[in-house]
This record gives sequence, structure tokens and C-alpha cells, in this order.
Amino acid sequence: MQIQSYHAGIICLKKQTIYLRVFLKGFVIMKDIKKITLAGVLLAATLILPFLTGQIPQIGSMVSPMHIPVLICGFVCGWQYGAIVGAVAPILRFLCFGMPPLFPVGLAMTFELAAYGACAGLLYKALPKKTINVYVSLIISMLMGRLVWGVAMFGIAAVSSVNFSIQAFIAGAFINSVPGIIAHIIIIPVIVIALKKVNYFSDELCTGKAY
Repeated sequence: MQIQSYHAGIICLKKQTIYLRVFLKGFVIMKDIKKITLAGVLLAATLILPFLTGQIPQIGSMVSPMHIPVLICGFVCGWQYGAIVGAVAPILRFLCFGMPPLFPVGLAMTFELAAYGACAGLLYKALPKKTINVYVSLIISMLMGRLVWGVAMFGIAAVSSVNFSIQAFIAGAFINSVPGIIAHIIIIPVIVIALKKVNYFSDELCTGKAY
């Protein structure tokens, strides 16, 4: 009788393990669907927000509206989705609306925005989940993205007739971008923190950990 009970217990435990695995697999799929949905919405935002600047390149380069959804995507969906949305956004917007020009601006932006999304996700995942670290992750990501943009532009200039100097890098990445930098530091953490407070996303969603 004890042996039969033992075997029955083992069988029951195996069944429960199978049920648990099925449940966790379904949960992971649901998390992936939520990430894809959020990433899709934020990708759409990268196409729409530049209209707020009238698609005027000078204003757009100062405010950088496309950066906002990409950085948010990195925070709330994770670095992989942030990188993909960042890389796709300039090309998709060029195909849909003809802006930004694909070469050299759009090509450099592809690397820049991918770096924003990836860095935001990686840093937020690595750092303790404190409010201050949202700002830390954002500022470092903004610096890294600008450095990647500079490297991309220097690379493009090296193999084409595009003129690009260290002065142009400093002006484009920092001096002329001050309004956008300030706006991003104000807007993005507020949105990320608000979404987290209303449980629209969790740390597990962006880090890939299971509950």
C-alpha cells in the first residue's frame, strides 16, 4: 500500500509539474505579446511625433521627437525591442513620409536610435530598480546614442563625400540639441515611472524575469 501511495504521489507530482510548465509557457507567451504590442505602439509613435515639429529638420534635430518612444521602449519592453524599434524607425518613416532623408541622416539615425533603445533597456535591467536610476539610465543612454551617432557620421564621411567634423559632432550632438535633451530628461522618466505605478508594465516585463 505504501509503495502504491508513493507511486500515486509521484504521478500526481509529475502531472502538477506538467500543468505548471504549461501555465508558465502560456504566461511567457502573454508577456511576449504584451511586449510586441507595446513596441508596435511606440514604433507608431516614432512615425507620428515628428509631425509636431512640422517635419522641419532644424526643429526636429533640436527636439528629437523620435528619440522619446525609442527610449521608452527600451525601458518598458527591454533592450532587444528598444534596439529593433530604434533601428527600424528612421527607415520606416522614410518609406512612409520621405523623412528623414535616408542618406546620410537616416542611416546615422538608425545606429543612434538602436543604441538609445538598447542602452536604456540594458542599463535599466542592470541597475537597482530605484527612481533615480531611471534618470541615470536615461542620461547615460542619451550620451551613448550621441556617441554612436558621431561614430556613424564619421564612418559615413570616410567613405563618401559627406563633410563631418568634430565641431559638427559637438554642435549636432550637444549644443543644438539642448532643448531636446532637457525635454527628454523631463518627459521620459515621468512617463516610465507613471506606467510602472499604474502597473502597465513591471520590472519583470522589461528584464525578462519570470514572476
